[in-house]
Amino acid sequence: MNATTSTSQQTPVSLLGLGAMGTALARTWLTAGHPLTVWNRTPARAEALAPEGAEVADSAAEAVAASTLVLLCLLDDASVETTLDGVDLTGKDLVNLTTTTPAEARARAAWAEERGARYLDGGIMAVPPMVGVPEAGGYVFYSGSRELFELHRETLAVPVGTTYVGEDPGFAALHDVALLSAMYGMFAGATHAFALIRRENIDPVAFAPLLGDWIKAMVDPSVGQTAGQLVSGDLTSDVVSNLAMQVAGTKTLLATAEEQGVSAELIRPQFALMSRLLDRSTGLEDLTGTVDLLVRDR
Repeated sequence: MNATTSTSQQTPVSLLGLGAMGTALARTWLTAGHPLTVWNRTPARAEALAPEGAEVADSAAEAVAASTLVLLCLLDDASVETTLDGVDLTGKDLVNLTTTTPAEARARAAWAEERGARYLDGGIMAVPPMVGVPEAGGYVFYSGSRELFELHRETLAVPVGTTYVGEDPGFAALHDVALLSAMYGMFAGATHAFALIRRENIDPVAFAPLLGDWIKAMVDPSVGQTAGQLVSGDLTSDVVSNLAMQVAGTKTLLATAEEQGVSAELIRPQFALMSRLLDRSTGLEDLTGTVDLLVRDR
């Protein structure tokens, strides 16, 4: 799609919430020729899009009324509640791109249905500069009604890619948070690594590609192996570095941190989990068993 596409051929969209992400989303729909109505709690952010072709609504209710397809990109679930309080949602297709928990997404889906709307939840796996740039690899997880997703798939795919993950409306949020949690765990390891070399005559810029390549080489095969072991239940298949050997090696890692004057607070919890697993196993498996150590009865 491009800016010359006739607006009469494109699905009208209403977008509530124009932070950095919402604004980036808005511009891609405008460029693709979709009639777009926008609303933001701070009116200036919405008015800034008027010269680009957006219709600026005076209220959230007015924005919702303007289109069947209504997207939310707000701060949190409480903001959704406040923004749509008293707004008529009858017959609307509500797509919530607000970052929430799985439980909040499920509750919001039931809330929307009670008010006569169909509902999709979304988890955005992108930052604003990735929006509208297909080669950047951004996408959004969607969950909820498959029929509703298929109906609006083409429109939803204008800003970034789409990945449907199931009828359970909480699954998009769960996938989103799971991947973000993995990201922060990775950042923790990288932070610790940079801290170890911080006071030495080692160029961080020269060290960075070594670190990035190593993380990639370790993560790519291990996540697939972990998934396979969780499904099969055989935690000793294809083990390269067994648990007993890895736990023994943590002593050197902790001692090096001490020598370098670096806190081990980012890596010590993982090592403690590994030791707990070793206490209740043969030590011949790898780290997959730590997954079930983390899962608590609800």
